[in-house]
Amino acid sequence: MGNKISPRALRVGYIQDWESRWYSPKEMPDLIEEDFRIRQFLKDRFRQAALAKITIERTGKYVRINLHTARPGVIIGKKGADIEELKKQVQEMTRSEATINVVEIKRPELDAQLVAESVAFQLEKQVAFRRAMKRAIERTIQAGAGGIKLMVAGRLGGAEIARTEWTMEGRVPLHTFRADIDYGFTEAITPMGRIGVKAWIFKKEFFLKSEKDLLKEAEVTPMPLAPTPVEGAAPEAAGAPTPADQPAAAVEVQASEPEPKIEETFEDMPTEEK
Repeated sequence: MGNKISPRALRVGYIQDWESRWYSPKEMPDLIEEDFRIRQFLKDRFRQAALAKITIERTGKYVRINLHTARPGVIIGKKGADIEELKKQVQEMTRSEATINVVEIKRPELDAQLVAESVAFQLEKQVAFRRAMKRAIERTIQAGAGGIKLMVAGRLGGAEIARTEWTMEGRVPLHTFRADIDYGFTEAITPMGRIGVKAWIFKKEFFLKSEKDLLKEAEVTPMPLAPTPVEGAAPEAAGAPTPADQPAAAVEVQASEPEPKIEETFEDMPTEEK
């Protein structure tokens, strides 16, 4: 029986990049656990900061953490006081020199994690799940997405029996690897229990250039060759009209330089091998 998996798992290394960028064969288990603890610590601390993604880069004894958020002011704090305190805490956890970069998400409607958190926040405020899903879909489609799919599972509406509801608008081609599909998951904590929220957003497709397009880009338009003067011919008058296919500057240079011989002119030109 078919199962749905994270679309990101199939596209990492193909059209999407890794969230942890480092290589250490000997210390890999310890560093993977450390990355997990760092992400868990940051998500617990900045619950209200609309934190969508955390990327970690390591080079030697240096660690750089990029926080992708829709509310950078919540993380930075007043005059950068909060970011400096966060930097010290991360350095104590990693025992390395840390750098914190805050990246602003200018269009949160196209981020699947933020859309899922928005729906979960409305469910916690006792908003009807169908209304919350409809609002999120309308905003995402208006922002320019190619398609969106939302799924909620749990005791919806306070029902005694848990069930799953989903809705979709547009295209969400999960089997197309060149399709850029963002995926997000979160949980809404309600008095009736936890409700899982999943979001799939189809942004665009990546197309490889065809062979014809590559050949057109590689083509170089040849420069028009100036006509070779014939020996014994009278020089052109100063007011003579310039040919349409020959620049005026080239005509003036020819008149001032000595007339080259026909044999020397064609010997200097490269020959094309057939």
